[in-house]
This record gives sequence, C-alpha cells and structure tokens, in this order.
Amino acid sequence: MEIQIENIEGKIVARFIGRLDTVAATKVINEMATLSDNADKEIHLDFAKLEFISSSGLRLLLTLNKQAKAKGGKVIIANANDEIKKVFKITGFSNLFTII
Repeated sequence: MEIQIENIEGKIVARFIGRLDTVAATKVINEMATLSDNADKEIHLDFAKLEFISSSGLRLLLTLNKQAKAKGGKVIIANANDEIKKVFKITGFSNLFTII
C-alpha cells in the first residue's frame, strides 16, 4: 500500500495505490497524519489504483472525514472502482462522502 500526497492549487490530493487492508492501515498512519494536518482544506482521495479496502481502511477514512468536518474541510473520493463503490454503499459511507 502506498499513498502519494500532493498539494495542488490549495487542494490536497492523495493517491491510494494497492490494498488498504488491516496490515496496510497500520503502515500508512504517517501519511494519514499528513492528511489530518490538512483537514481544514479540500482533500481529494484518488482511488484509481486502490484495489481493495477493509474495515480498518474505512475506519481511517471515517476519522479523516470527522476531522475535516470539524475543521471546515471536505473529503472527496474520486475514481473508485465498482467494488469499492459497492462497499461504500453497503456500509453507508456513500452518504458521508462526496464521491465523484
């Protein structure tokens, strides 16, 4: 699992590559801290290369979303594949995030 983070014109773009499973979730804590530090901004999570997300990964996203809302920021999910969209729909996360 890899997360590439860039600041593009005041927006934070994080590209998720690989599988965000339980093991990966514990390894990406530092990258998620960078996103949390920028929770007052618009954060775009690019899932074009994200293959899988587990409940541990969803928990990380939920925490980030709560931090963003508290700081006046926004988390946007982009380019999710059909399986990940299905997980978001089943779990109700599709109601919590803007998905484009």
